Amino acid sequence: MVPDAEFSSYYGTPVLNRPTWKALDIAGYLYLGGLAGASSLLAAGGRLTGRPGLEVPAKLGAAGGISLSLAALVHDLGRPARFLNMLRVFKPTSPMSVGSWLLAGYAPLALTAAATEAAGRCRRLGSAATLGSAVLGPAVATYTAVLLADTAVPSWHEGYRELPFVFAGSAATAASGLALAAAPPDQAGPARRLAVLGAALELGAYRTMKRRIGLAAEPFGQGRAG
Repeated sequence: MVPDAEFSSYYGTPVLNRPTWKALDIAGYLYLGGLAGASSLLAAGGRLTGRPGLEVPAKLGAAGGISLSLAALVHDLGRPARFLNMLRVFKPTSPMSVGSWLLAGYAPLALTAAATEAAGRCRRLGSAATLGSAVLGPAVATYTAVLLADTAVPSWHEGYRELPFVFAGSAATAASGLALAAAPPDQAGPARRLAVLGAALELGAYRTMKRRIGLAAEPFGQGRAG
């Protein structure tokens, strides 16, 4: 007996599969990584301008931020070996490959800078690590924007021009907020200026992106976040 014909259509079928990542893990990975990268810049600035009250909390913030960011990433991946496997090759055309190597280079520097500060020993090594982490910090804070823009999600992909600036501004305001809460007011001048710059950069880049990509920007203001 021939079964009854059933009508089927692609109408109503999602164009993209739902993300499989854990929202809290990825949000923490993005936010804390940005905070860490920008905090390293503040730490180097405090070091070079003789502001230990700014330098020390920024170093600790960078070390804590990158540690928690990596923990969130590994938790989302499921096994630490999956992160280590990404270091088996270096592919300049892959944001994920470049980002993995950035994290592998930045994290030891940020942790060394904080550890030498806390121990009060190996000052030269600590200074070198502080400056080294500041060099890699901006890339650590913004490579995730390139990573998101390299996906098939239209809102992220179409915003590839402005998204790194949005992430840079967000990282700057996050690091500045931490520094302003922890540093003495008389040494927090660079953090205040970075906070204003970061807020202006994030807001300006976000509004420019929304105007440019048009319809693709609707998910940023509609529906449930996350």
